[in-house]
Amino acid sequence: MKSEEHIPVLREAVTAYLAPKSGEHYLDLTAGYGGHATDILGQIGGTGRAILVDRDQNAVDYLGTKFQNDPRVRIVHGDFLTSSKNLLESGASFDLILADLGLSSPHLDNPARGFSFQSMGPLDMRMDSRQVMTAAEVVNTWSEDALIRILKEYGEVYSARTIVRAIISARPIASTSDLAGIIRKFASAKKAPGLQAQVFQAIRIVVNDELGQLRESLPLWHSLLKPGGRLGVISFHSLEDRLVKQFYSEHGLANMLDADSVILTRRPIIALPEENVFNPRARSAKLRVLQRK
Repeated sequence: MKSEEHIPVLREAVTAYLAPKSGEHYLDLTAGYGGHATDILGQIGGTGRAILVDRDQNAVDYLGTKFQNDPRVRIVHGDFLTSSKNLLESGASFDLILADLGLSSPHLDNPARGFSFQSMGPLDMRMDSRQVMTAAEVVNTWSEDALIRILKEYGEVYSARTIVRAIISARPIASTSDLAGIIRKFASAKKAPGLQAQVFQAIRIVVNDELGQLRESLPLWHSLLKPGGRLGVISFHSLEDRLVKQFYSEHGLANMLDADSVILTRRPIIALPEENVFNPRARSAKLRVLQRK
C-alpha cells in the first residue's frame, strides 16, 4: 500500500469535536501521512499554524514532501513524549492537539517493518528505526517471567505461560512468520489470528514503550493547551483507552468544583458501520476529547 492510501480513522469525528477555527494553532503528535492534518489545515486558514510530529522517518519524509510549500507547517522527527517536553520548555501552546495512537497502514503493510503476523519479515517493530531495541531482542533474550508479564499485561493473553515456553524452546526466532507459526499452534484456525494479534501487540507495546510514553505525555499535552484548547486522543485497545479516560476524569469530572477542563465526549466516539466497511482499522478506534477551561 502506498503512503497516500492510508486512511485516517474517525476523520469526520475528529474535525467535528476539535472544531478547528481560522487562525488557530494545531499540534499533531502522531501525524503519520497527514490525513487528519490536511483536514484541519483546511479549516485553520492562512493565519493558522501547525506542528506535525512523527517518530517514523518514512512518515517524516512523506510529510516533508506533502507540505513543502506550506509555510504554516513545521515538521518534527521525534517521539511524542520528547517532542512534547521540548515544546513545553520552549513556551509553545496550542488550540488543537491530536494524538492518533494507532499504527498506520504503511507500517502494517510493509513486511520489512516487522509489525504484521500475516507476512514474513524481520522481528523489528520499531516505530523509530534509530531506536536500538527491536522485537528480536525481546523475543530471543528476555526471561520467561518478563515475557509472561508483558503478554498478560499488554496483550491480555490467557495462555501466556504456555506460549512463552514454546517461544523460548524455539529460540533463536528469526522472523515474524516463525513467531506467528509458534503462536498458531495454541489456537484453532478461527481463533489463531486473534491470539497472534494479541501477542504481537504486547511485543510492539514494549518495544516502543507505548503505554509509558502515553502515561507521561498526557499531563504535558494538557499543559500545552491554551484556555479553550481541545485535546483529542484516539486509542486502539483497552489499555490505552483506560489511561486516557482516567486522565480526563482527573481533570474534567462534572462534579469537581475545581475541574480545570471539560470532557466533550461523555462516551468515546467510535466509527460508524459504513466507516468500518471501507476502513477496517477504525473498528477498534475510540476518540476522547477534552477542552481546557
